Amino acid sequence: MTRFLDKFRSNPSGNLSDTSLQDADSMLPSTQPAWGPLDLTLDGIVLLDEKAVILDANARALEFLHSSLPAITGYSLWDVVSQEVAREHEDATEVALASSALYSFIAHESFENSWVEYTFRQRPEGYVVNLREAGPARKYQRLLEDSKRYNQLIFEANPNAMWVFDRTSLRIFAVNQAAVQFYGIARKLFMTLGMEALFPEGEGAELLRSLQTDKEDQSDMRLCKQRKVDGKEVLVELAWSQVKWNGHQAVLVSLADISDRHLADSVLKQSNAELQKTLLAQQVELKNVRHDLLTFTQAVSSDLPDSLHVAHGFAARLAEKYSLVLDDQGRHYVRRIQASISQLAKLVDDLRTLAQLPLRSGTPAMVDLAPVCLSLIADLRKRDPDRDVAIEMDSSLMLVGNKGLLTTAMACLLENAWKFTSKKPEAWIKVGLLPGKVPGELILLVADNGAGFDPGYSGNLFTAFQRLHSSADFPGNGLGLAIIKRVAQVHGGTVWAESPDQMGASFFMSLPQELPRTT
Repeated sequence: MTRFLDKFRSNPSGNLSDTSLQDADSMLPSTQPAWGPLDLTLDGIVLLDEKAVILDANARALEFLHSSLPAITGYSLWDVVSQEVAREHEDATEVALASSALYSFIAHESFENSWVEYTFRQRPEGYVVNLREAGPARKYQRLLEDSKRYNQLIFEANPNAMWVFDRTSLRIFAVNQAAVQFYGIARKLFMTLGMEALFPEGEGAELLRSLQTDKEDQSDMRLCKQRKVDGKEVLVELAWSQVKWNGHQAVLVSLADISDRHLADSVLKQSNAELQKTLLAQQVELKNVRHDLLTFTQAVSSDLPDSLHVAHGFAARLAEKYSLVLDDQGRHYVRRIQASISQLAKLVDDLRTLAQLPLRSGTPAMVDLAPVCLSLIADLRKRDPDRDVAIEMDSSLMLVGNKGLLTTAMACLLENAWKFTSKKPEAWIKVGLLPGKVPGELILLVADNGAGFDPGYSGNLFTAFQRLHSSADFPGNGLGLAIIKRVAQVHGGTVWAESPDQMGASFFMSLPQELPRTT
């Protein structure tokens, strides 16, 4: 023991050399080592057998291991240290000690946020482990090594093709797997190339000119072409940045293949150009059609009513002056002529109304439709005085809209209800306002107990000239509901109808309620 202490005193730094450790092993009793004097060292010392099982440890080592000697004796060192240390270093330590008598590593103890250096040395019966606090230099060295390792992992695993070349020699000295696959160049061959080999002639010159500036950490992004191993050139989005890489003044290059995107953009531009050309042609055609429609509407509005008026006058004169001369069949023909002229005049009026509705939109305002409806119903009663129809309507129907257009729509709705209740002995018509399905909306309702309609054909109701009943039963030209739909559209609303079990019909017109803003 005296020789061992002399050896220890001769090494005041506390670091045991290989020789002193071997002497210590020979002088310690094999049954129970006496560590007393070694507790003076700042190092923790742990004796392990050949399977890394703890045989003994000094007090300093127990502090590092946060345990007592009885609690850890007989256990593997890797079961005593933290899981993160064991997970990161156990396999590497076993591999290293299989070919070397000395191995060290620095581990971070997250529990106390400390750094500990572990040094393993082989001895005849197993290992001696020195534990000491890692100094700032070693700690920062470890952090730097970890950072380099993580950067390398990120570089290698990056899905974008990346490579690094020396700024002076232009020689490529690092490349990731994505670049190997993109260019089709084996990694070993890649590392023998200069950066110019990847650029078609002249493509890399601009990048090299940029590198002549003295700006540090300079970076840039641009579109350029790259050459693959088969000579194929592809369009890429290339980003580069000047970096320090393992002591080299280097340039990191990252690129993304945008050939497909460029092709898609070209196709899209071509499609847009063709679509624009088609749209312009259709706009010209639409302008011509609208001009023809306006001309037709003007003709219908001015010339045709005059002719119809003249024809109706002659028919009335014929019936009045020559009725005694005509037989029953002749008088029937005259009545048919008068009815047809009246029906044609009504059709002309409705066509003119339908065509001119968008031009009559005007400015919406607050309007009460109750007086409008009363006036329209009075006209219907005057025209058909023998009918007794019950009317249910609120005293006020206040809403926002164009009074002229809404009057036209209500005329069509009430006339439609009056017509289809003509065969009901106890007919009724209901007019009202309902809350809308969305805020700021009202729904105008006109319902009746008339003939109704087949719900399966409700989609055809509001189409011009579409009829769900025979004109012999209910005369009309099929334009009234089309006019109602157009009025709703001009107001930004919609129309729909319901006929449960074909027992009457209910017509709905949604009308957004928003007054124009005043400045």
